[in-house]
Amino acid sequence: MLAANDTIDLIHATVRLEQAQGDGTATVGTGFVLVRQDKDGTPRTVLVTAQHVFARMPRDKVKVGFRRLEPDGAWRYAPANVRIRGAEGEPLWTTHPTQDVAAILIPPGPARGAIPVDRLATAQTLETLEIQPGTEMMVLGYPQGFAANDAGFPILRSGRVASFPVTPPSRYPTFLLDFTVFGGNSGGPVYVVRSVNGRPQVAITGVLTQELRLKDDRLQIGNVTHAVHVLETLSLMAGAPAAEVSPTAGALPHADPRPAAAGAAPTAWERLQEGWNDLATDVAVLFRRLWIVVRETVMGWITPEPRRT
Repeated sequence: MLAANDTIDLIHATVRLEQAQGDGTATVGTGFVLVRQDKDGTPRTVLVTAQHVFARMPRDKVKVGFRRLEPDGAWRYAPANVRIRGAEGEPLWTTHPTQDVAAILIPPGPARGAIPVDRLATAQTLETLEIQPGTEMMVLGYPQGFAANDAGFPILRSGRVASFPVTPPSRYPTFLLDFTVFGGNSGGPVYVVRSVNGRPQVAITGVLTQELRLKDDRLQIGNVTHAVHVLETLSLMAGAPAAEVSPTAGALPHADPRPAAAGAAPTAWERLQEGWNDLATDVAVLFRRLWIVVRETVMGWITPEPRRT
């Protein structure tokens, strides 16, 4: 059952994906959990991410960063290993035939939160929401693998639609978002919040799948694959078995809290000199602004009015 705030539900449903590599590094991405019903009404839990996230994980299991609520009211990081490859290394996930989307069934137990599949925006939803260039969208993910806290919750950021046209998804399967993408963001949900009967409701508009680059230059623009293609991927999963899940352990990385510049604390005299230099700079800027105003005023006085014909 959904809580009063759909954004919190989606935060609960968003998880960190990690697979250690042999060289001491790790491949990290983002995924989110959906719940859908089979034709017979049986609920199914699905983990969704970008296809390239799973493809770049050659080992058979991925560590999924679920959380659990302890009796004392604190959230704890409770990762689990989800098998994504078979005995011969073959993928066990379902891939969209043309878009960068992947999905795999998982047992319902480990996931604390799951978003109903009807929160995925269809072409009609996008028209109703009047999605257009400049529309602000929210993005959940794990930039550079970092989480918001020790419990492993995702980091929430935002950007604006930077391309036109956005619809229909059948013709424009992706759209651009003015958003700086880091490694670890791939596979994260992109969404907007709309009001339905006076209650905020999330509409997942897509999956963050790519960062635009020109050679080595980062353009600080993300590529988002429309949520319609997630729905299409789910439609290909009929009869797929749930992946094997087993408990595991692991700590989350932490951003370095140290200041960018290290060194001894400044003395009182150094702080006084710094303050005086700042004051001198401010006064110089003030006189410069005043000079510009005076100059423009005088020029206005001495410049003759243009003749009108």
